[in-house]
Amino acid sequence: MPKLKTKSGAKKRFKVTGTGKIKRKRAYKSHILTKKGTKQKRRLSHATTVKKVDESNVKFMLPYLV
Repeated sequence: MPKLKTKSGAKKRFKVTGTGKIKRKRAYKSHILTKKGTKQKRRLSHATTVKKVDESNVKFMLPYLV
């Protein structure tokens, strides 16, 4: 079976932690920030982990995790 190519969009968006979890950036923090509250923007600036149900999809896009 041939090698799978890494999805370049996923390569830029996800990082793997030391314990093997997948880190992601939160959405809604790129533009139209004037109408969003300070508290919301501060909460969105922190990275979080990918949910368990979505982990298999991300791992498929990043073959070096499988």
